[in-house]
Amino acid sequence: MNLHSMIAQSLIRSTVDVFSTMLGTELPSGEVTVEGTVEGATSQPNDGVVSLIGLAGSWAGTGSLSCSAAMACRLCSAMLMTEAQSVNEDVLDAVAEITNMIIGSVKTDLEAELGPLGLSIPTVVFGRNFKTRSAAAAEWIHVRFLWDGELLRIKMCLAPSEKAHSVHHSGNSACALDV
Repeated sequence: MNLHSMIAQSLIRSTVDVFSTMLGTELPSGEVTVEGTVEGATSQPNDGVVSLIGLAGSWAGTGSLSCSAAMACRLCSAMLMTEAQSVNEDVLDAVAEITNMIIGSVKTDLEAELGPLGLSIPTVVFGRNFKTRSAAAAEWIHVRFLWDGELLRIKMCLAPSEKAHSVHHSGNSACALDV
């Protein structure tokens, strides 16, 4: 199985599992596309919520979840079993945690093939007419899900690090990385 396919299948499985376990809802399987970006390319304008998490190790990249403000409120309501009427701190925290669970699960899946990977703390952006930008040329694996007619986008970009970490550890061993 190639890396793109492995990432796509892991994104789908992880997202479906998190929705089932944490939100108590079934999510139909998503549509996968691979989209390239050129260095410094900027996305189309977005409205809503985007949560980003960095991955680092011998491979590095980013995972993200993006959705409308209304879907972010629904995610929070389902997760916290309370009504979220508008995007607030609880909604942003819930979206960050859902992103962390999905991308964290994908990270665990990929470590068997790619070696140890670190995961950053999620960064969540909420607004209207904002753009995201990748600093490097990359291929993004996009998975689009429809949840009750609304679009949820999960995507990941992963590439070999310029300076690979040559030692693979087993278990929970930690070490210093040369940077």
